[in-house]
Amino acid sequence: MTSLPLLSLRIGGVAPLGLHGAPSGIVKLAVASPLVLSEIGLAGDRQGDTVRHGGPEKAVHHYPFDHYAAWRSDFGHHALFAGPGAFGENISTIGLDEETVAIGDVFSLGTAIVEVSQGRQPCWKLNERFGRSDMARQVQSTGRTGWYYRVLTPGIVAPQDRLTLLDRRSPDWTLKRVWRTFYVDPLNRAELAGIAALDRLAEGWRGHAARRLASNRVEDWTRRLDSPQA
Repeated sequence: MTSLPLLSLRIGGVAPLGLHGAPSGIVKLAVASPLVLSEIGLAGDRQGDTVRHGGPEKAVHHYPFDHYAAWRSDFGHHALFAGPGAFGENISTIGLDEETVAIGDVFSLGTAIVEVSQGRQPCWKLNERFGRSDMARQVQSTGRTGWYYRVLTPGIVAPQDRLTLLDRRSPDWTLKRVWRTFYVDPLNRAELAGIAALDRLAEGWRGHAARRLASNRVEDWTRRLDSPQA
């Protein structure tokens, strides 16, 4: 049974981000005290774009600290790689990643119960955060995306708590498998049909797969991945 200590528990307010000054909650700071975790996230955590970020299917963002060494290897020194928080994560751990975590995995987190709902779909605000025009594309192409949880049972989460696996509802559907279908083999109809029928996956992602099946076309990712022109 997987049980890992939290490396960091983080929340953030909304502030202007990067050269475009877009409102964003991606800058999250470590907390020292317990927080209430409700169906919409940790108390005090905010999002600058509540249409695309946050909400019940993206209540908690988990980014593996395991990936930071790979980013340092790819890009060299960057101040944001010195510790957790670079990717706007609420929680950080060592020992879980997209190859092992699956849609529908259920964990206890403090006194709360959470379930993996979807991978992260990176957007251009990562470019602003890192000062790199290609950062969102790099996150997407490497599969080092992190993931989100929905909250099944609200509770209290403290920085010293553990994340403990309780159940696996669709263990064959790892985050890496879903990522590969969306971004590497995007018109694999058998995989898309499986994703569209995956009831523990967030509704938006299931609908995304269904639309690809209907159109037999891959959508344009430019607006999501590339920073808007000044």
